[in-house]
Amino acid sequence: MNKGIAIVGNLIVDHVKLIDNYPVPGMLTNIRETSKCIGGCAGNTAADIAKIDPELNVVVLGKVGNDSDGDYIKHTLSELGVDIEGVITVEGTDTSYTDVMSDMSAGERTFFQARGANAKFSINDIDFNKLNVDIFHIGYALLLDEFDKPDDEYGTVMARTLARVSDLGIKTSIDVVSEASDRFKNIVGPCLKYCDYLIFNEVEAAQVTGITVRDENGKISQSAMKQVINALFEEGVREVVCIHAPEGGWFARKGSAIFYLPSLNLTKDMIKGKVGAGDAFCAGMLYSLYKEFDPEYSLRVAGAAAGCNLTEKNSIDGLRTFDKMMKFESEIGYPEE
Repeated sequence: MNKGIAIVGNLIVDHVKLIDNYPVPGMLTNIRETSKCIGGCAGNTAADIAKIDPELNVVVLGKVGNDSDGDYIKHTLSELGVDIEGVITVEGTDTSYTDVMSDMSAGERTFFQARGANAKFSINDIDFNKLNVDIFHIGYALLLDEFDKPDDEYGTVMARTLARVSDLGIKTSIDVVSEASDRFKNIVGPCLKYCDYLIFNEVEAAQVTGITVRDENGKISQSAMKQVINALFEEGVREVVCIHAPEGGWFARKGSAIFYLPSLNLTKDMIKGKVGAGDAFCAGMLYSLYKEFDPEYSLRVAGAAAGCNLTEKNSIDGLRTFDKMMKFESEIGYPEE
């Protein structure tokens, strides 16, 4: 692989509020700090890969509004060397944004999302004739209205998009947004047989397959994760299934062994925020697939990217160049068994 990676889909500005705690209805909490950062699959993942390897060709396709948030996204990506020729600016629609409430007491986040221009991004906005990359990664399924629409032949428009990209000889990859709904099977399911690489979290994996991955105490089950991975291959994923969770990551190539690696041994005081941690893991995994690293090293790279992300409050500031990222990984290490 030597042409680069296209990251396609959600372009968002995260407006992050650091709060004392998440209040019950009708009650008040204090906002201790505010900040903003690029967000969404296309924004976060592209920015992270560009930071890991500034020499790699990273292309972004998506839509923003003609507003300050749209300008902010384009400027941020351009400064990192990302190709934004495929980012379309539309009039009369705001750039998508998310209010992220980051709970200092629990270390959890709650998201309030305005779809904005992302809801208008469609298959017609992709110039397939100009796609000159090795990997085409699109996300988030369930949060791209035009791509989530049904398609008589392929099941969904996203599945049609992946099939068309595959016909060009480009590897396809998808990511999914976490939501509490019953839409996973109908929207994500049709995409799987046109997907070479599936990279998402354990909650989304459970929703797609219908297999419970945690016990009544919230502990993740390794045997259940193996069932999930096998089910995803049975449902059509062509080459790689990679699942991440707070506990660690799983990697499997179709017909081969399943590898697991726990998360880095970060102390609580090192974790500044969790915004974009999943996208950082995805960026590290896409980079590993692009570089054709072996499964175990791929999990190390993806876990290192996620670990670096956690050391800063926003979605991209924690990422660093590959050598520095792997130096961080070796210094932090892993929990003792």
